This record gives sequence, structure tokens and C-alpha cells, in this order.
Amino acid sequence: MKKVVNENQKSTLRKVLRYIRRYWGYLGASIILAAVTVALTLYLPILIGQAVDRIVGKGAVDFAGIFVILRKMAVIIGLTAVAQWVMNACNNKITYNVIRDIRTEAFEKIEKLPLKYLDAHSYGEIVSRVIADVDQFADGLLMGFTQFFTGIVTIFGTLIFMLTISVRITVAVVVITPVSLFVASFIAKKTFSMFKLQSETRGEQTAFIEEMVGNQKVVQAFSHEDEALEKFDEINERLQKYSLRAIFFSSITNPSTRFVNSLVYATVGVVGAFSAIAGGISVGQLSSLLSYANQYTKPFNEISGVITELQNALACAGRVIELIEEDAEVPDAEDAVDLEHANGKVELSHVYFSYVPEQKLIEDFNLSVKPGQRVAIVGPTGCGKTTLINLLMRFYDMNSGTIKVSDIPLQQLTRKSLRDNYGMVLQETWLRSGSIRDNIAMGKPDATDEEIIAAAKASHAHGFIKRLPEGYDTVIAEDGGNLSQGQKQLLCIARVMLCLPPMLILDEATSSIDTRTEIKIQNAFAKMMQGRTSFIVAHRLSTIREADIILVMKDGSIIEQGNHEELLEKNGFYAKLYNSQFAKTS
Repeated sequence: MKKVVNENQKSTLRKVLRYIRRYWGYLGASIILAAVTVALTLYLPILIGQAVDRIVGKGAVDFAGIFVILRKMAVIIGLTAVAQWVMNACNNKITYNVIRDIRTEAFEKIEKLPLKYLDAHSYGEIVSRVIADVDQFADGLLMGFTQFFTGIVTIFGTLIFMLTISVRITVAVVVITPVSLFVASFIAKKTFSMFKLQSETRGEQTAFIEEMVGNQKVVQAFSHEDEALEKFDEINERLQKYSLRAIFFSSITNPSTRFVNSLVYATVGVVGAFSAIAGGISVGQLSSLLSYANQYTKPFNEISGVITELQNALACAGRVIELIEEDAEVPDAEDAVDLEHANGKVELSHVYFSYVPEQKLIEDFNLSVKPGQRVAIVGPTGCGKTTLINLLMRFYDMNSGTIKVSDIPLQQLTRKSLRDNYGMVLQETWLRSGSIRDNIAMGKPDATDEEIIAAAKASHAHGFIKRLPEGYDTVIAEDGGNLSQGQKQLLCIARVMLCLPPMLILDEATSSIDTRTEIKIQNAFAKMMQGRTSFIVAHRLSTIREADIILVMKDGSIIEQGNHEELLEKNGFYAKLYNSQFAKTS
């Protein structure tokens, strides 16, 4: 287990370094400036020691020499401040450029991920990876750049300066150093797995909160508040446990290294004092050594803190990179062509598909739709109606068989051109934050106001839009804000009516609309469907009586096929479905 964690950590670090490598110029400047900052900082104790040696005793102070040294110190402190400021600017540039690149790649990957991935993962968990995990990674990376390079250079720099004063004392310091490194390394290994669990649980918590907030009406309607609170408490308890463990291990790093570093300082003090008494070094040099000992040990405390933060950062980065490296949707074939103007002919031949290999769904599905035909698809829940739509739109690729549009197999068409030729209205509405006008014109951004209003009138949305505070310029929040479900669906219908593509898919398109408006919409649909191949998924069989072909599906197969009258005459499955809906009206 430890070996796996260690390998994952190394793999993540290598991938992070690839992002950092893009900004090698800033990285090089940061390292050089870190060296300059450290060199100037380490030169100060020498000047301080020289100043101490000029204070021999009462009435024997070399004030002129001290003032010269003080001027040097002022210049060095000023240069150090400037170098440090520029170095921090470079570090910020590297960090936030890397974060921007990672977030951009993560969002681009989300756009390219197959629907099966999005269906299998909660939206809140994905959001947590792109937002919270990247923020945590940014904090660790920034601390790493700010303190890591400076700390490493300080350690080697102080050793060099100490060697120029006393080799023996420097050797004593080096002998004790590995103890500090061992302690920091031991604790760091413990923290990575804890931070990884913390990050995963935080994502789970974000997903649960997003789910509960987004569906609060349902939660309250079914009095599910107590169960939701219990579930949240359970996740929160786990997050508390993992967080406490992670912070415990990370918090003992600094005190442990401080203890070892205090030993270093004490060793320098004791050995240096005896050396000064013996005349090996001056009192000023001893003061310089003590200052160097303090500067030498300080980076170990900082680096131990950096290592802790890096464990958290790498754990979070690993989750984001895992998302970025997910297999994208199978790209369009290199010789794929654009479907310019579909004639509406659709053919499915020996199509097999299942979401899960061991659970069969659509088997040996065959269908031939002529241009302009209206095809209704009915059947019990789970029979494959929506799955068939997913295959026609190529949201999912079939396992085997052939689907052709205008006599061209889907695999030989670009997805964009295929979907541009379909107009789709789903039972689940989706509106983005923006104006009513923007939402209607989503499929045709260059549409004129006259075209948008005409589409709204055709879908019977114009009336309620005019009653809104700003009419078509009214800005709605994500997913429609305070609009009713029916109003949101009317806007989605208007969106399709504006584009009028050659083929239509209506998946329970009027399910949230009142009966009076539904009759008007059905008339609008009838007009819109003239000359267009249409696929209509409906549970209310009264809405599909006029369909040219009605496909009755069960367990992924077509068990009956014909128009409304023909299927009633057969007195089969469709007749039973139809009669079950209208038995009370007879």
C-alpha cells in the first residue's frame, strides 16, 4: 500500500513538473533571485560580526568603521528586499499560470468526456475537483515556490559561509542535520495518504450538498430532512476524522524539526564558545556563526511545513490530473464529413447496445425511417426509448451494427454536423444564466429580434415573456431561476423552433405544460414537423395518434410497429397501453 501511494505521489509530481516546465523562464529567474536573496542575507552576519569586533570595549569603539558597515548593510537590505519582491512576483506568475492551465484543461476535458463518465459521477464531485482541489493545489504550490528554493539555497549557503569561519563547527552541524531530515521524511510519508482521503471526502461532501440544495423541494416534500442531515453528519464526521489525522501529522513536523534544530544551535554555541576562549575565532565570528546556525536551521522548519503543504497539494493535484487524463470521447474519424443538409432518411440495422456489458438492453434493432416521417416511440419505462435517442444523436456509440443518416453511417459524420441537423426538446429543461433572448438564440446566435419573437410566438412563450420585467432582456439565473417548469419548457421549444433543423427529437417535450397550452403546442409541433423527420417519445399516447409510424418497444426490441389504427386492431401490447390510459373515459 505504501509503495502504491509513493508511486502515485511521484507520478503526480512528474505531471505537475510538466506544467511548470512551460514557464522555465520565470522558474530560472526565481531560482537566480533566490540565490541572490540568500547570498545577500548571509553576507549580513559577516558585517554584523565585523561591527562587533570594532566594539573592543568602553571608549575603544571604531565609530567610523561601524558607520561604513551600517551603510553597506542598508544597501544590502534594500537590494535583498527588491530581489525578494521580484522573486515572489515570478513565483506568483508561475503558480497562477499553472493553475489557469490545469483548470482550462480540466474544463476542456469535461466538454470532451463521454456521457457515460458524466452519468457515472456526481456533478458536485467533478466541480470539487476543478474548484476546491485546484485551490488547495495552488496554495501548496505557491508556498513551495516561495520557501522551498530559498530554503535549499540558504542551507547550502550557510554551510559555505560557516566553512570560511570554522571547519570544525561546520562538521558538527552537518553531522546532526540528517536527524532533522529523517524526522521530516518520516512524517511526510504519513501525511500524503491522509490528505488524499481528506480531498476525496471533501469532494463527496460537495457533491452531497450540491445534490441536496438543488433538490430541496423534493427533500422537504418527502420529509427527508432528517435522513439528509444524518447522511451529511456521517460524511462530515469522516471529513473531520481524516482532516484531524492529516493536520496532526502535519503539525508535529515543525516542532520535531525545531527540536533537532535547537540541538544544532546549542552545539554551535557550546563548541564556538570553547573555540573563542581558545583563540580559534573572535567574538564577532562567534556571533556570525550563531546567526548562521539560526539561518541554517530555519529553512528546515520552513521546508518541513512546505513538504506538508505539498502532500496536500499533490493529493489534490492527483485528483484533477486524474480527471484531465480520463479517456475523452472517441474523436471524429479523420475522413469524417460534414452533414450539410440531411434529407431526413434514417436507417438502423442490427444495432446492439448496452450501458453495462453484463446487462443487455438493445439487441438486433432494425428500423427504416423515410424522409419526413413522424416516428413515435412508446413502451414501458426502461425499455430503451431514451437510449435510442442517445444513439441517434451519438451521445453514446453503439456496440455493433449500423446507423445511417442520409445514407451515411454516423461514424463517417462529424458529431457537430450531425447534431446541427437535429432539433431536440427534452423532458428535462436546461437554461443558462443570461437573458431570455440569449437562451432562445442559443442554437442560432445571429438570429434577429424578429426571428426570436416569431419563434417565441410559435411556441406560445411570447405571452409570458412580455409579462416579465424586462421582456426578452430579462436576465434569468442558472436553470431558469423563478420560471415555472412549463415556462422553461416553452423556452426550450422556442429554441428549436428558431433553428428549424431538418430532423426533430421530442422526448416528452410537453410533459410539464398544461392541457390547454399543450393543444396549442401540439398544433405548433404539427406545423413544424411538416416535411421533417421527427422522433417523438411520449408516455401520453394521446399525443402520438397522428404519427406515421408508432414503434412499440419492450426490453430494447421493437415488438409492434404500425400506425395508431393498425396497432389498435392488432389488440396487442400497444392496445393494452392505450386502453389502460383511457379506460376511465370510456
